[in-house]
Formats: sequence, structure tokens, C-alpha cells
Amino acid sequence: MTKKDIVRTIAEQLELPQLRTRELVQKTFDALIEALVREGRIELRNFGVFQIKKRDARVARNPRTGEYVQVLAKRVVTFKPGKEMEARVRELDRVESPPTEKKSVPAAPESATRQESHSSDGQTAGESAG
Repeated sequence: MTKKDIVRTIAEQLELPQLRTRELVQKTFDALIEALVREGRIELRNFGVFQIKKRDARVARNPRTGEYVQVLAKRVVTFKPGKEMEARVRELDRVESPPTEKKSVPAAPESATRQESHSSDGQTAGESAG
């Protein structure tokens, strides 16, 4: 769902023009961002809690090269869903799986997968450094 979808849904439910509804939705998002930056935490009952947390500096590994890199300390936004949201999401497990937009793609044959795999030096399997 996008902001456009949210605007359309609210406009239809409240019988408001989409232009006015889009403005209200954007003002709401802007107010949430401002409050989060100013306060560091927003608690919306039955929805959840947005919070700014500090992540310490750490050493991480680049999965492509295996090289270790220093990651600087930074602030991140976290979200913890409220009880009502968690309960409604858990209900999805009791009913059928939610519809997905992605269509399954058949797996590539094993021989094709082997030919496309790359070694750590960036060459395709079977190529030599000659």
C-alpha cells in the first residue's frame, strides 16, 4: 500500500476530495516526523511505538568481499507494533496465507546455476585467470 492508496481510501470513506485528503495525510506524516525528531518517541495506542535508538559503532563484514569494515555509530528509527496490531497480524496465521504480489518463478536448472556462479576473484566458474 502506498500513500496514494491511503489517500484514496480515506477520501472515499469520508467523502472528501482527494486533493484535500492528500494534504491532511501529508500534514499528519510531517507532524509524526517532527514529533519523533523532537521527542525521540511516538506512542500511538493500538498501533505501536516509533522510537529513535542509537546503534553503537561496530565492525562488520562486507558479504561480497569478506573484507571487514568499520560502521560508524548512528541513530535509527525502530517500530514496535501495539497489541491490537500484533493480534490482527497473528490472526493471519489462523486463516489462509495473505495474498502476495510476487509470482513464483521456477528455479533454474542446477547446471545453469553452476555455470553462473562466481568465484571470489569475480570470474565465472570454469574460467581461468590466463
